[in-house]
Amino acid sequence: MCSSDLRLIGKKLTDAWGYQIVVDNRPGANGFIGAQAASRAAPDGHTLMLGHPNQLTVGPAIKPDCGYDPVKDFAPITMLMAAPSLWAVPINSTLLTVADVVAAAKKAPGTVSFATTGIGSVGHLIGQLFMQRANIKLHHVPYKGAAPAVIDLAAGRVNMMSAALAAQIGFVREGKIKGIATTGVKRARLTPNVPTLDESGFPGFNVTAWHGMLAPAKVDPALITKVNREITRIVRMKDVEEVLLQEGGEITPTTPQEFATVIREELAKWQKVVKQAAITPDQ
Repeated sequence: MCSSDLRLIGKKLTDAWGYQIVVDNRPGANGFIGAQAASRAAPDGHTLMLGHPNQLTVGPAIKPDCGYDPVKDFAPITMLMAAPSLWAVPINSTLLTVADVVAAAKKAPGTVSFATTGIGSVGHLIGQLFMQRANIKLHHVPYKGAAPAVIDLAAGRVNMMSAALAAQIGFVREGKIKGIATTGVKRARLTPNVPTLDESGFPGFNVTAWHGMLAPAKVDPALITKVNREITRIVRMKDVEEVLLQEGGEITPTTPQEFATVIREELAKWQKVVKQAAITPDQ
């Protein structure tokens, strides 16, 4: 979800509540800087945070000393949307399927490379989880963002990319790269001809990158309920839905309790993956 999407939601909240909602971008450190600021804000309902797995589950699994506790320091309000990652290869690649990737990696462990948007990204840990499931070794190539990674993928400098569908769909449509799998439980709306990992021999494989709204811990539960009601109404508005669906995912509003469960369960899952792979923030 980009900042313009968040501003659209902010405008709708401004219209509904009658006071200005200001979007304060806090980039850096894989989203930790913004999350730290939100976790330390006064619990008066005046600060909300747009959260992502990089800040709440994947990132803290790799870097537990990120400056906040993703479970204890926030009050989940609602998920907004969830989108699968896309596995893509150069257009002239001989790796046409997930089975091809597995076969190549078994033949020459560590020689098949996969690009991601950085250490601790969702794409990074999807790759680690896949390696554990397939019992293979791939070579992780982290980039500082999606743009340089997908450019190198199209040029054939890496064998595969594991990153957000929205970050790669333009190159797919231009015929510069091709998708071989998506990571959700069902085929992605933007790539209906690309099979899921579940369909590709890995039943039950289901990882999406979601966005959700949270507040600092200890915010009045009645206020959480009020904000949940308003935001879930807004994301179902036709003009908002049309914008969000361009990200390649689905609208997924939840109750605060459901969102809290997602965070706890995914954090535990990624902690297990990180421990088994012995991943550190530097690798």
